[in-house]
Amino acid sequence: MPNRALLVIDVQREYVDGNLPIAYPPLEQSLPNIKAAVEAAHGAGVPVVLVRHVDAADSPVFAEGSRGAELHDVVADAAHDLLMVKREVSCFAGTHLAAWLEERDVDTLAIAGFMTQHCDESTSRDAADLGLAVEFLSDATGTLPLTSPAGTLSAREVHERTLVVLGAGFVSVAPTDAWVAAVTAGEALPPANLWAATEPARA
Repeated sequence: MPNRALLVIDVQREYVDGNLPIAYPPLEQSLPNIKAAVEAAHGAGVPVVLVRHVDAADSPVFAEGSRGAELHDVVADAAHDLLMVKREVSCFAGTHLAAWLEERDVDTLAIAGFMTQHCDESTSRDAADLGLAVEFLSDATGTLPLTSPAGTLSAREVHERTLVVLGAGFVSVAPTDAWVAAVTAGEALPPANLWAATEPARA
């Protein structure tokens, strides 16, 4: 039986009506799923950690004291066990999260919130490196379109490609309803299986 915690990452106004609007999955889907995950965790006695990212006061996003840095209403008043402020990408960098989880014998960390390929992915990889089982809620996370010298991807492409990579070797990927069912039953999700994921290379 997994000893879970739910980590809700950066569900802030910047991602809803600020300078970084989440595009996929649409907020009309991800925000209610985040709320459902928090409620299910609370009902099952699973600790809930809310994370808020803050940058310098002159930053174009998440500026300290700005409206964009505020938690969105869907989580602002939600029951939680820890409210944590971070200034780096991963929730483990420069915080006491690892110690907090260890003190509670947490062995499974569920990830919800934003952005899929940024804070969510970085946190997931760090958690896996610490020996935690990681669960990634596919429709309670989300991202936006990206462009760089390497190319351009739609928000859906960024989200889905990140889930494929993480799900191949690092995390258990599941929709919110499947995760809620597992939490209610006290069961683990199927783990990532790199050998199975690399089957096309052997075909």
